[in-house]
Amino acid sequence: MILRSAVPSDADALWAILEPILRAGETYALPRDWERGEALDFWTAPPHRAFVADVEGRVLGSYYLQANQRGGGDHVANCGFAVHAAAGGRGIARAMAAHAFETARAAGFTAMQFNCVVASNARAVALWHRLGFAEVGRIPHGFRHPRLGPVDALVLHRML
Repeated sequence: MILRSAVPSDADALWAILEPILRAGETYALPRDWERGEALDFWTAPPHRAFVADVEGRVLGSYYLQANQRGGGDHVANCGFAVHAAAGGRGIARAMAAHAFETARAAGFTAMQFNCVVASNARAVALWHRLGFAEVGRIPHGFRHPRLGPVDALVLHRML
């Protein structure tokens, strides 16, 4: 697996990853009806720095890195992660997380925070806990899940 910065020629592969996630509406607080351009701009345009997981020439995952806040909060990183639906369980998210930790440290961040981890996304919550994130906040009914109705949103944090 090669973890590298996303480039414009990754657009088709990124859309193949992001579109099903957006349409399902179960894990990201993003518009379900975003078109390709809107989604790719969000994922790859500044202030986001986008990266991809290239497995044998095929992009199967991506993450973005940014400051969680500006000014006095700009030392805390924030990321979003996405893995191709057919590639789950292969360690791609874990590898991207390790890369994100190193990239964030190299950029001067001292911590990482996720602001809206959907509590019903058990696989992601378990991974983040295994990787040292602590739940520092819980927003009751903070996410409108399309199948489950209102579910809690978690705020997760770890030092880098």
